[in-house]
Amino acid sequence: MTKPLRWGILATGKIAGVFAGGVAGSRSGRLVAVGSRSPESARRFAAEHGIVPAHAHGSYAALLADPEVDAVYVSTPHPQHEEWAVKAAAAGKHILCEKPLTLDLAAARRVIGAARQHGVLLMEAFMYRCHPQTVRVIELIRSGVLGRVGLVQAAFGFNAPFDAGGRIWGNALGGGGILDVGGYPVSWARLVAGAVDGAPFLEPVKIAGTGVLHPQTGVDAYAAATLTFANGVIAQVSCGVGLQQDNVVRIYGTAGWLLVPSPFVVARDLSPSKIFLHRAGVAKPEEIVITPDRLLYAYEADAFAGALAAGLRDVPAMSTADTLGNMAVLDDWLRQTGVIYALAPT
Repeated sequence: MTKPLRWGILATGKIAGVFAGGVAGSRSGRLVAVGSRSPESARRFAAEHGIVPAHAHGSYAALLADPEVDAVYVSTPHPQHEEWAVKAAAAGKHILCEKPLTLDLAAARRVIGAARQHGVLLMEAFMYRCHPQTVRVIELIRSGVLGRVGLVQAAFGFNAPFDAGGRIWGNALGGGGILDVGGYPVSWARLVAGAVDGAPFLEPVKIAGTGVLHPQTGVDAYAAATLTFANGVIAQVSCGVGLQQDNVVRIYGTAGWLLVPSPFVVARDLSPSKIFLHRAGVAKPEEIVITPDRLLYAYEADAFAGALAAGLRDVPAMSTADTLGNMAVLDDWLRQTGVIYALAPT
């Protein structure tokens, strides 16, 4: 029997708790440690998630020094991802890092370089890529049931209360919609465009982006972009932290179109998800039901552990090459929108 992958969680925010639940429901992993900026926070998180007190660390550095930890889940605010992912690599820990991997493409290259240098596995935590619903969508595209796919529409936006110093709106914390949730629709667009060609993803040849900046912090409140791919696929993507949007993916082809009502956070419980196939000339869409056997974040943990057990350099569901392509689009979109980050020292 394969030994379970021993996870440590670096930072104790909301998403850390969600991932802890995923590990608990996974087939391959076990949560053994946590690191926080304070001993009190670490002890509280440990008590909530069944971690023994000896492995509740009052610093991130202490977590990375824990010999019982094989892999770390980095869930700090965006600006700290690069620092702690690089330090985790140097400590010989495999790394699952929350989105976005870094604040820009150059930093992403540095993190990937550090992972390669130290021989550790690295994945950007686009959890939806590991869910069977996403696999099914790609199967449908490749089957030809939609005909020739030509258009993708994907949006992820919500309206959060303004807080100039908070993670979502704060300039010093890398706030704004593009970095917080824009990577989701962009990654979906690149995934679909690649599936049309039988490839894992495809890079756009043209990006036309815009957005509305908050007058106080200068981060993007909401933004939109059109991505043009060499194979004739066009994607309309949008995101925001200050505008509620219809958070779905639509994929249009010559023979029909596909609606994915919950493309990003598929289901945090074990309830089935549904996608709808609209065939040309047929009034009623075909309902396709996907019944999971694990939690969304359990699929992610298992995909990571599976790649590690197989000795792979990348997790196929979200490779580092895929991450670099996504970051390149986000970089360009941020530039065209006029977002400039003046980050606080870490």
